[in-house]
Amino acid sequence: MTGSTLGHLLPAVPFAAALAGLLVSLRPDPLTATRRRVAAGLGVGGATAALAVAVALLASGAPTVEQSRSWVDVGGLAVTFGVRLDGPAALVAVAVGAVALAVQLYSVAYLAGDDRYPAYAAQVSLFTAAMLLVVVAGDLIMLLVGWEVMGACSYLLIAHDRRLPEAPAAAMKAFLVTRVGDVGFLLGIAVLGIGAGSFRIAEVLAHDYPPATVTTAALLLLAGVAGKSAQFPLHTWLPDAMAGPTPISALIHAATMVAAGVYVVIRLYPIFVAAPAALILLGVLGVVTLLLGAFAATAADDIKRVLAWSTVSQLGYMTGALAVGSPPAALFHLLTHAAFKALLFLAAGCVIHAVGSNLMSAMGGLRRPMPVTFAATAVGLGALAGLPPLAGFWSKESVLYAAAEAARHPGDGPVPAWLGWLVWTAGLVGVAVTAWYATRLLLRTFLGPSRVPAGTHPHDPPALMRWPVLALAVPAGLLGLAAFSPTFTGWLGAPPDGLVHFGSDLVLPVLLLAVGVGAAVWLHRRDPAADPARALGPLRPAFAAAFWLDAVQRAVVVRPVTALAAAARVGDESGVDGAVTGTGRAVTGLGDWLRRRHTAPLPRAVTMVLAGVLLIGLATAAAAALGSAG
Repeated sequence: MTGSTLGHLLPAVPFAAALAGLLVSLRPDPLTATRRRVAAGLGVGGATAALAVAVALLASGAPTVEQSRSWVDVGGLAVTFGVRLDGPAALVAVAVGAVALAVQLYSVAYLAGDDRYPAYAAQVSLFTAAMLLVVVAGDLIMLLVGWEVMGACSYLLIAHDRRLPEAPAAAMKAFLVTRVGDVGFLLGIAVLGIGAGSFRIAEVLAHDYPPATVTTAALLLLAGVAGKSAQFPLHTWLPDAMAGPTPISALIHAATMVAAGVYVVIRLYPIFVAAPAALILLGVLGVVTLLLGAFAATAADDIKRVLAWSTVSQLGYMTGALAVGSPPAALFHLLTHAAFKALLFLAAGCVIHAVGSNLMSAMGGLRRPMPVTFAATAVGLGALAGLPPLAGFWSKESVLYAAAEAARHPGDGPVPAWLGWLVWTAGLVGVAVTAWYATRLLLRTFLGPSRVPAGTHPHDPPALMRWPVLALAVPAGLLGLAAFSPTFTGWLGAPPDGLVHFGSDLVLPVLLLAVGVGAAVWLHRRDPAADPARALGPLRPAFAAAFWLDAVQRAVVVRPVTALAAAARVGDESGVDGAVTGTGRAVTGLGDWLRRRHTAPLPRAVTMVLAGVLLIGLATAAAAALGSAG
């Protein structure tokens, strides 16, 4: 089977599963065990087939394939339907397929009592198909279709649990905030396509744009990237999206929405290199996002919210790597992050399933009753913190090394030295803070005295939830070692000397990691029942509220826009509608006035006219008679 065929099959297979699952979910009769099994088979089967196709593509050597055919012509610009395949596309496709399969399997047990499970499974399949379309699209319009379908799926899946009052609001927030960025993304695609005379990615990348045009396009695209990949200031939707089912949190954070923005920058990187201003802005936003997410995670009590803020922070590492000129390091961290973050969310779902609460203050002492979940969570948190030799250590080191090199050799990259130093410094701070909050999560959840509500009997999850967690623990632990494989680094597009370099650059991050872990352990040992976050003192409220940026957005953006909308509604009702209604009333009133004026006098006038005519007639007749007599 050719690479082109495999590329077309990648989004087609889960899309077919989504269509079939939709038919199952639309039946009006009550959900039966047979229909549930059919829906589960379609969801799991579609994800399995997509993963198999992705693995086959990678096993074929991840060949570079560019194939397209004209689909529709819009104003002289051809929109093509085709694929663009290479090493990064094949690697990301495997990650998407693996996480989607883990989520589909896990969800069969996690949503065992959910009557809306068939619709859920179909929407997960559609979500997967949309991300895979973004991965393999050879045309910007086709990429945009996948991009927008993901946004719709995220809305549906975040709002899935209708029992939670916060779920619809969280879904709407995610949809609207990402739409703000998507307006810029759409305009950026239009600028690139019109400028090149084609929307084919190959022709767009080969076109020589004027500096002002390419900078404008890159900045517009960056708006969409900031929305999808939760970069400051469009990051606020991601923590609230935790209202969705936990498996969906894993899918969004590991392999779809948030990965899409980073992947698009990698895909269109020559455009951003030609626009240094966009890369500088991306780097600054990445640094702010990295630190904001890390500090916000230190004080959160909701276990899913800690992981959500950690995703925001880790995305800052990826965008920082892109800003300093290292797409391979960004892609490497995207892949390792997909493994350990999917693992952590699914493990968190096991804990929530066992204790009936998201709050770490209602956990503790779970290591003995949940040994499998404890071990898997420890691996995931170690990878998140960058504990050697787990996956996150190697990918994070590649990002820090790229930033240091950009600072030391500014002439070799597209950005100034100060940006390299900024990303490197923020990354080191992030290492220590991440180690601290990851250790805090492990201690508060699994060690110390139990705070589990009375009458609750925690235990490890059933097999369908346990095996996906254990499977994800393997790449979370070992994927980083692939950095020493020339084949893997070739797929990443890494330089000949590789991504990881042993030397003095490794010393400081490891020391900071030890400081973060040691500080959290020391605080826990002083008082095992207390939350280590108490040590944050007066900073704790600010960190817990994520520096009140959500409130600032509501005050600066949401309320003024709401007030403007209300004023526009009043103006429409009293102005436009009022003018139309007033005109109608005026005409009706004029008619009433005329009716009143002429209803009574009209008969008298007619009588007088008739009488006058009669008198004139009589006088004429009399005159005629007199004349004839004379």
